[in-house]
Amino acid sequence: KVIEIDPDDVLAYYNRALSKQKSNDFSGAITDYTKAIELDPEYANAYLNRGFIKKNQLRDYDGALIDYKKASELNPNDTKAYNNIGLTKNELGEYSGAIPYFTKAIELNPNEADYYFSRARAKGFLGDNKGSILDYTKAISIDPKYTNAYINRGLSKSNLGDQSGAIVDYNKALEIDPNDALVYYNRGIVKYDLEDYSGAVIDYTKAIEIDGAYAIAYLNRGYIKDHELK
Repeated sequence: KVIEIDPDDVLAYYNRALSKQKSNDFSGAITDYTKAIELDPEYANAYLNRGFIKKNQLRDYDGALIDYKKASELNPNDTKAYNNIGLTKNELGEYSGAIPYFTKAIELNPNEADYYFSRARAKGFLGDNKGSILDYTKAISIDPKYTNAYINRGLSKSNLGDQSGAIVDYNKALEIDPNDALVYYNRGIVKYDLEDYSGAVIDYTKAIEIDGAYAIAYLNRGYIKDHELK
């Protein structure tokens, strides 16, 4: 109705785009965000939201980067734009390029756990396990119930040979979410490395109980039964 009355109403296109995005009409949302941008080329949030759809629904990472970077240029204090640039670069495997954007987001908002988590993941992909542990630890200090931060920190500790430290983190993750099959699977790997074969079988079994299609858990459990527990 508003657009019919005033076809140059930028906010009307933006709001309709939001509504379409919420109802999963992503192509319609992009059309309206694009129209809003045509009417107001400095509408930072329109670029940001259009970039979100391009990245998460269309897997158009290059297009998403263009929109996110434009949003960051128009609003240099928008931490979401920097974080999303970093996340998109992570998707593209450009981990070194992602880190400065996460760092910029952290500089602007040092109390957002997700930004440390995202930077930690990029560091982990680059093999910087010590750096990733520092960032996961910071994320946990901000949000003590950040399950994925415990899981990933456990993995980084395991990569550094700190298997007992990894188990502590996996135990903590399971305290928060006792139905996470991945954590049981990861802890099973660590227990196997520590030659706790019975414990590993118990964890693989629990992972399978939660996720009956967890093929690698069946495989690992079968290997232990065939080779270690005879």
